[in-house]
Amino acid sequence: MNVFDIIGPVMIGPSSSHTAGAVRLGRVANKLINGRGLTRVEITLSGSFARTYRGHGTDRALLAGIMGYHSYSPEIRDALEIAQARGIDYAFLKRDIKGAHPNTALIHYWTEDGDEGTVQGASIGGGNILVSRINGMDVRLSGENNTIIVMHRDKPGVIAAVTQVMHWQYADLNISSFYLSRESRGGNSIMTMEVDSLPPEDLMAKIREIDHVTNAILVRRL
Repeated sequence: MNVFDIIGPVMIGPSSSHTAGAVRLGRVANKLINGRGLTRVEITLSGSFARTYRGHGTDRALLAGIMGYHSYSPEIRDALEIAQARGIDYAFLKRDIKGAHPNTALIHYWTEDGDEGTVQGASIGGGNILVSRINGMDVRLSGENNTIIVMHRDKPGVIAAVTQVMHWQYADLNISSFYLSRESRGGNSIMTMEVDSLPPEDLMAKIREIDHVTNAILVRRL
């Protein structure tokens, strides 16, 4: 147990689960957007998120995180207005997601370059989160560790090529957990690797050069 577990996150209130955790969920989507212009966001709220989001500021918190703000950023209070000023079209939908944690949000975003993506995750208490799906595929991402996300086609040798680059060029980088998900055989896949230390930024560029890799993103500890 650490100090964070005892006193909770540094944050704009009122709730660590409904506000701080929501910001952190939004920040995962922000990492996937990776600096590209955002045109539209559609956020589906499930369970208690759907019932209390206005009173607890969950809508502002999620949108603030998507735009890159932190749980302690004063801009959270004005996130709706900031999004409007940036020309971001946003909508909040209420729908229970079967089997999901009570504090679950499904974020669907569109970018100026024509790309789109989804992030589904839950705020599980004390500002902690668990991301369960990215672009419709299962992942395991808590945000508590530096995480490398590799999007690729399901082709023989891709996993080996990625791990070989990490081993031969960055031997001090230790993978603490590894999770793989795919849409179908030969289809889109996602590798999620938590690592013990912060990887060098040029590692992502080297991974992107590997055949059948479509993107590689580093999600720093949230």
